[in-house]
Order: sequence, then C-alpha cells, then structure tokens
Amino acid sequence: MKEKDAFLKRMRRIEGQARGITKMIEDEKYCIDILTQISAMTKALEAVGLGLLDDHLKHCVLDAAKAGGDEADAKMKEASDAIKRMVR
Repeated sequence: MKEKDAFLKRMRRIEGQARGITKMIEDEKYCIDILTQISAMTKALEAVGLGLLDDHLKHCVLDAAKAGGDEADAKMKEASDAIKRMVR
C-alpha cells in the first residue's frame, strides 16, 4: 500500500488529538471547545477511512474484478459492506 506512510502519519496526529481532548476534559475546558476538537478528530478519522477504502477499491477490488468469479463477487460485497458501515 503506497499510502501507508501517510495513513500512519495521520493516525499519529489523531492519537495526539485524542490525548489533547483527554487533557481538555481533565482540565475542565469549555465544553464547546472540546466538542469542536472531537468533531475535528472525527473528520480526520473519516478521511483516513475513506483513503483506505479508496486504496482497497483501486487495488484489491480491481484485481479481483479482473480475475472474475467468486473472488470478485466476494470483494465487491466486502467493499459494499465497508461503505455501508462508513456512512452510518
């Protein structure tokens, strides 16, 4: 996966955001400021998820579709299920 380093870098930043939010709660910061940070972290996680999904479609699903057969059907279902989970 060529995007691996970018995903890992983004996840490390998200970990830092989570620690920051924990500290904000411990320090009893203003609730709206905490909620703003939670929203930003949620969007960052969604961006990583969408990037991973895109990578999966371009590689795993495309390769399986070219091969055809049961594997292609399984990969398409797997991708559809992942999309459904992300949009809930």
